[in-house]
Amino acid sequence: MNTKQTSNRGFIWMLAGLISVGPLAVDAYLPAMPEIASSLSVSIHQIELTLSVFLVGFALGQLIGGPLSDRYGRRATIISGLSLYILGGLMAGVSDSIELLWIARLLQALGGGLGVVNTMAVIRDLYSGREAAKALSRVVAIMMAAPLFAPFLGSGLLLVSGWRSIFVALAVYGVLLLLMLAWKLPETKREATGPSQNALRRYLEVLKHRPVLGFLAATAFSQASMFAFITGSSLLYMEYYGVSAQLFPVVFGLNILTLIACNRLNVHLLNKFSPLQILSFGQSMQLVTASILLLAFIIVPLPLWVTVALIMLFIGMQGLIIANGMASAAEYFPQSAATTSAVMNASGFMMGALAGGAVGILGDGSPLPLLGVMAASPLIGITLRYLLHRGLTLAE
Repeated sequence: MNTKQTSNRGFIWMLAGLISVGPLAVDAYLPAMPEIASSLSVSIHQIELTLSVFLVGFALGQLIGGPLSDRYGRRATIISGLSLYILGGLMAGVSDSIELLWIARLLQALGGGLGVVNTMAVIRDLYSGREAAKALSRVVAIMMAAPLFAPFLGSGLLLVSGWRSIFVALAVYGVLLLLMLAWKLPETKREATGPSQNALRRYLEVLKHRPVLGFLAATAFSQASMFAFITGSSLLYMEYYGVSAQLFPVVFGLNILTLIACNRLNVHLLNKFSPLQILSFGQSMQLVTASILLLAFIIVPLPLWVTVALIMLFIGMQGLIIANGMASAAEYFPQSAATTSAVMNASGFMMGALAGGAVGILGDGSPLPLLGVMAASPLIGITLRYLLHRGLTLAE
């Protein structure tokens, strides 16, 4: 397929809509958790578990969807995944028990993962190198509106028609997205030039590749730090600093705006620097920023505005890490782009679940466990990438 045919804004918006199913499903129902717990007569912790179930299911969906997409095509996998996502959303909307809600969220997550894994695959089918990183940055920049918008959408629906309408709205979004992609998105998968491989062999091939593992470490631990912040953000801002529930979405949303800006910045930086150079800078800035936060809180707590500014910079650096790391890894497996994307994305969600769990387990009522995990994540990511890439000549 000719790249020019798919380089328009409509194509980028379609892919952004697809990759947004995850953030929407994660963030839209957060304001409704207490009401869901009351409605189903369970504890808030059991409702919080639906988020962990979703993250694990989303990772599994991508691991399953990667090889399926590389074998059967992007369109078939996307349509199947969105159909399952819609079913899960509708089931969640009519759930009358916590067990059914867990199952519904798992189905929704598996379907979302099946669809989302194709985003990077479609981009890699059509672009390479800097152009792939630019295209992914544009998609992610648009997608970042989802976590910014989702809590407000959830709050509005909760106020007007109750918590069940949130999941129904997610299902409706899935229906509209499915119709649009089925109509407009062409099949972009390249014809295989060699003998086909089974899914396990493809994964082993990717997981044994040192350059890819280095980029995986960089992106996975960056995502881990993001989920750690999401897990502990309410404690940091609302309990420690006393930020009101009305102001919290604004303070939280500033990070998303910074991330959008850094994604746009990444597109321009790629005109002068390689994806690897930009990724390295982003990792270094995350480590420096998180270290300043951690050391400052050990010595003397920072004013709210300083903490907000430093965390904005920290989260914003993901815009320089994720797109470049994923695009660089995909360069090594052009015929298995979806499988490579699945490994990268699933690793990020799995590490995010572990990091968020660590924040909760280590929680002592202070921001130090959160800041400790945020500082440790880029340090581990940088160290692993250095060790895995040492002695190798990497493509620029």
